[in-house]
Amino acid sequence: MRRVIGAGLGLAVLAGGIGWWITRPVPVPPEAVADVTGDASHGEEVFWAAGCASCHMAPDAKGEAQLVLSGGQRFETPFGTFVAPNISPSPAGIGGWTLEDFASAVTRGVSPSGQHYYPAFPYASYTHMRLQDVADLKAFFETLPPSDTESQPHEVPFPFSIRASIGAWKLLNLRKDWVMTDAGGEEIARGRYLVEALAHCGECHTPRDALGGLDRSAWLEGAPNPSGEGRIPGITPAQLDWSQSDIAYYLETGFTPDFDSAGGHMAHVVANFARLPASDRNAVAAYLKALN
Repeated sequence: MRRVIGAGLGLAVLAGGIGWWITRPVPVPPEAVADVTGDASHGEEVFWAAGCASCHMAPDAKGEAQLVLSGGQRFETPFGTFVAPNISPSPAGIGGWTLEDFASAVTRGVSPSGQHYYPAFPYASYTHMRLQDVADLKAFFETLPPSDTESQPHEVPFPFSIRASIGAWKLLNLRKDWVMTDAGGEEIARGRYLVEALAHCGECHTPRDALGGLDRSAWLEGAPNPSGEGRIPGITPAQLDWSQSDIAYYLETGFTPDFDSAGGHMAHVVANFARLPASDRNAVAAYLKALN
């Protein structure tokens, strides 16, 4: 009996060790960014495409104040309420982070201290970002005004408060493959990069499974609003019969073909896209029209 118990304990320890190993936080290796230098001028385009200010500016910030990324906005989900942190270039934010730290956070959801970030931070989409774009984004961040506002803790109940479990979530959801496997041309490939990576459109417009992962079989087909109010619309050709030019115009102005206008968080998305080149808005529209 002692041998059986001992063997059982040994197997439990072994299984626990294997589980810890495969779900541990894995940062970007230093050599991956060793020779990468950021360009702040291009980083500004990446910044607007990725929608960084929309989530990390202070609540109700207007105008230039939107570039002070002091955090504080609250996002309600079925797993708890997440509070956007300070990501300004201040010691209270990300001041002093290396490019390796920044790339690990953005593309792998790993903090400089080696903890998993909650996937309310859309690194499951940003994992597709090119490291050059990540470096350019960091260079632009360093030009923004600092804020000494302390980040507030998330309000996440047990068992979701156990960050170690996020490693298992990443195994299921942190994927390098594209949803649209065949981009079919340069314009659509650019649209795919914007939709599936930088602009992380699927994070809102795609339904989620019971564990909060995106249901890629229903890609961009619409989803319940995490706040519980209404539904986020589908934007596939089956649900959105706008022309490519209609979509591009909407992303520039916020006006629909029916003379309605964007509201809520989508108004921020439009404001971001309006700062991008027209070719990017056309690329997103081409991608959406090419979806099966």
